[in-house]
Amino acid sequence: MEQSLQQVPLRRELELMLTSPSTTTSTTTSTTMDHHSSSAGGQPPVSQDRIQRLIHSSLEAKQHAYCPYSKFRVGAALLTHDDRVFTGCNVENACYNLGMCAERNTISHAVSEGYRSFKAIAIASDLNDQFISPCGGCRQFMREFGSSWEVYLSKPDGSYVKMDVSELLPVSFGPEDLSMKKVFNIPNEY
Repeated sequence: MEQSLQQVPLRRELELMLTSPSTTTSTTTSTTMDHHSSSAGGQPPVSQDRIQRLIHSSLEAKQHAYCPYSKFRVGAALLTHDDRVFTGCNVENACYNLGMCAERNTISHAVSEGYRSFKAIAIASDLNDQFISPCGGCRQFMREFGSSWEVYLSKPDGSYVKMDVSELLPVSFGPEDLSMKKVFNIPNEY
């Protein structure tokens, strides 16, 4: 019960951030909400120019979305530690559960090229009134590759909210949890 009470303010804070207008203006024409002074995990922060280019790449990737059923276009651009950018979009399927989100497509593309850790991902959609937010499955997929990399939730005008994976998926389960001590003498009574 105590944990759920603590999560309510966090969830409400996130809802307010995603729907309220931005409060801090960057040196470019874009508006941002940034509640980190440096990149999570002690890494050097992503430059403002690189953030803008990453968001632009996600907006371009959105143009390729295949979404005849939902008509909800999403694009993503993923930045690796050696500054390579991978892009992807959502791809729907007539068998709805076989569709793929932009974030998972993009990360899978990078993994297929040998990458396993990332600096940042930018996500774009056609939502004007709020910042795009990844689904729960994509949050867990991102978490597989670390909890402290940056996530830029954007709007079509280029404004964004900067978060990290641990903020999007607090109290998460990741690969390191599989190596924790487990109870092995559980009877199978099926």
